[in-house]
Amino acid sequence: MTFVRPARPDELPALIEHPGDPERNAATRAYLTQLLDSACTRPEWCLVAEDGDGRLTGSVVLWTIPGHEVPLALVLFEAPEDAPETAAALLDAAAAKAGELGAKELEHVVDSPAQAPQFQRNPERRGELLRASGFAAIRDGRRFSLQVPAGALPADDPRLTFRSLAELGPEPFVAVLAELLADTADARLAADVQEHGARRAAELLFEETAELKHEPAWWELGYDADGTVAVISLPAENPSVPVIGFVGVAPAHRGKGYATSVVIRGTRVLAAAGATEIRGDCDAANVAMAKAFERAGYVNFADRLEFARAL
Repeated sequence: MTFVRPARPDELPALIEHPGDPERNAATRAYLTQLLDSACTRPEWCLVAEDGDGRLTGSVVLWTIPGHEVPLALVLFEAPEDAPETAAALLDAAAAKAGELGAKELEHVVDSPAQAPQFQRNPERRGELLRASGFAAIRDGRRFSLQVPAGALPADDPRLTFRSLAELGPEPFVAVLAELLADTADARLAADVQEHGARRAAELLFEETAELKHEPAWWELGYDADGTVAVISLPAENPSVPVIGFVGVAPAHRGKGYATSVVIRGTRVLAAAGATEIRGDCDAANVAMAKAFERAGYVNFADRLEFARAL
């Protein structure tokens, strides 16, 4: 029998401790401490499963953007691989809690290979457990990382002239996003376009990205010599690490190498703001963007399957 309840104060931030795995225990403990300190989660959002003898057998934590009161995703989901009933109980409890708080959808990402801080070992089995509990894969992504070098970064593309959000205001950015999303290779964004139309999907993307920490001067449109917009760059900082955020090349200017140029531009902006590590991601189907990250010096350190469950 499995019983799911909020973790007690003495069980935070450790939750499930794995004997003989001090690296994993320390990393996940530090991660949950960071989430609690940054208000990405709350103690009452940290759920544990226990068996009939009171032993902890699993955990799941609801997550949101700092300042929000509605959970968006779940993290630190752990359950024995041979106990699907425990996994189902945890996922159902998390979904119920999120629904009570106003969420309409709950997401979870599975990274491969396993790494700190969540150490999601056996991603195939994890995916099976998620699907059995009503989650569907919505994106097959690739994750990239750059350790910012101590020396000079690649120079900006001299063909581009950049103007910022502080100068232009939001409307030109949303207009460019709508043009890009009309034929996006990103499965998740394409689904948004199908549901809302390109213009509304662009507005939602702009609003969601704006929830991340950024300065108006960081967000830029890059203009080609002919005066038309060629690229868009929306670098930001999430609660854990600076990120490229969103970058794109206008359809009329594809095939000119501008994808690499715009990744470099976002990198330079974040590095100037003090970033020492920068991450970015793209859909596996967006081969051009994956190559752009690599040409800008980024390393594909993991693959990421994104799942969602309607509530």
